[in-house]
Amino acid sequence: MRNAILNYPLPANEPVKAYLPGSPERIALDAELKRQHDTVVEIPLIIGGKEIYTGNIKTVVCPHDHKHVLAKYHVAGEKEIKMAIDAAMEARKVWANTDWTTRAAIIMKCAELLATKYRPILNAATMLGQSKNIYQAEIDSACETIDFFRYNVHYASKLYAVQPKNGNGIIDSTEYRPLEGFVLAVAPFNFTSIACNLNMTPVLLGNTTIWKPSTTATLSNYYLMKMFEEAGLPAGVVNFVPSRGAEIGKICCESKHLAGIHFTGSTKTFQSLWKSVGENIANYVSYPRLVGETGGKDYIFVHPSSDVAAVAHAAFTGAYEFQGQKCSAASRMYCPKSLWPAVLEKMKQFASEVKMGDVMDSENFINAVIDEASFDNIVSYIEYAKNSPDAEIVMGGKCDKTVGYFVEPTVIETTDPHFKSMEEEIFGPVLTVYPYDDDKVYETVDLLDKTSPYGLTGSVFGKDRLEVEKIADLLTYTAGNFYINDRPTGAVVGMQPFGGSRASGTNDKAGGEFNLIRWVLPRVIKETLVSPTDYHYTYMKK
Repeated sequence: MRNAILNYPLPANEPVKAYLPGSPERIALDAELKRQHDTVVEIPLIIGGKEIYTGNIKTVVCPHDHKHVLAKYHVAGEKEIKMAIDAAMEARKVWANTDWTTRAAIIMKCAELLATKYRPILNAATMLGQSKNIYQAEIDSACETIDFFRYNVHYASKLYAVQPKNGNGIIDSTEYRPLEGFVLAVAPFNFTSIACNLNMTPVLLGNTTIWKPSTTATLSNYYLMKMFEEAGLPAGVVNFVPSRGAEIGKICCESKHLAGIHFTGSTKTFQSLWKSVGENIANYVSYPRLVGETGGKDYIFVHPSSDVAAVAHAAFTGAYEFQGQKCSAASRMYCPKSLWPAVLEKMKQFASEVKMGDVMDSENFINAVIDEASFDNIVSYIEYAKNSPDAEIVMGGKCDKTVGYFVEPTVIETTDPHFKSMEEEIFGPVLTVYPYDDDKVYETVDLLDKTSPYGLTGSVFGKDRLEVEKIADLLTYTAGNFYINDRPTGAVVGMQPFGGSRASGTNDKAGGEFNLIRWVLPRVIKETLVSPTDYHYTYMKK
């Protein structure tokens, strides 16, 4: 008999381990890195709990050593994608009606497995397959993923507890039904935690998903899937379907059972999916929920009262950690001419101190960008700047893909506030700076607002707090996550729920309470204890 009302209090964030030489976590990670580096994993599809080998095989390589193969994965075709839809709909019959506390128990077990047994496994896979260093992997594939699990269970307990008041002789209640169909989860390469959360937030609320992992993050995503299974997630609740994005998007959008899309990736791809949903809108059982975090052209605005050292640190780490491959990475900066030489000098000092190379060498601060297409795209912006009369490469600019896809931390200085790299998302370690006249603060703020179609993250620096407040108000719609005297990146689950609007997405705030509401269909129930039998109004009675 299950009649306990369980308490899921606000959790603490998972502590970031130090990985000092000789520490237990470092020993375990080093051993797992060696094991995965020396092993080629064969990755099947997992549909309805069954492993499926299609024979259409592609490879996962180390971005920092692109001749080294880590895994071979099987690619789904139309047949397998339709099988996944059927499996998700079949599993939904049981999962949607499973007590939410049972679903929560599986999610909490995932958190414990990741905090212990799977921590070195997921961290090593993320390091090798997505070219992140120890710290970057730890805060992504371990800590943030664990936080998503634990905080979402807490938020779900709060959601289910939101109930209407009762009237006289009436019992009112709200039940939070899962969506009527399946959810398509389309995951990016850059964060293992995001790939996990795109599936497990809808799953916690009783939904089933079809998971399209990023081709370049298939290894870490496969280990996540194995962890879900070990935690007791029933077959078919999550269906792991490596596939061509265009094909799985088309087939899922044409299914009448599509109930939602949970997406992180490019603006262009999300708009394409949205368009497909619009074209099929009359065919669906219910209107699909579209939740997307797409891209950004994230900024730092520097007021003349700013601290030079703080700005330089924010610009360097905000633009170049994770190789700039974050939707929230600092990508453009507006700096007063009086401060810019000193800020640049400090950034050059940082650049001269950091090392770039293989993730297996823990001293490397900068690693490789994800693949050749990304490398070539980044190089095209650097070359464009080199050949433009309106811009100059003032730091970095060297690129080499001989062994791995390495791009130096690069600063483009421009005299044109609408220069190409000030407006377009690059997704790499490139920061474009527009030095402005000190007496044109508010004209430059207006330029910032009108320069880019995105609205994800941004920050303002300044010691003059009243001026900072004025600027923040003027930039209200430029960022869904806004920072004062800090870099515009590094949101933490439970502290800074993440998401932006404009061309940056639907702003449904992963890591917060609001996102969960998108995956339920509330049903309000009124029960009258004694049903009336007399139709007369009171004043009509004799």
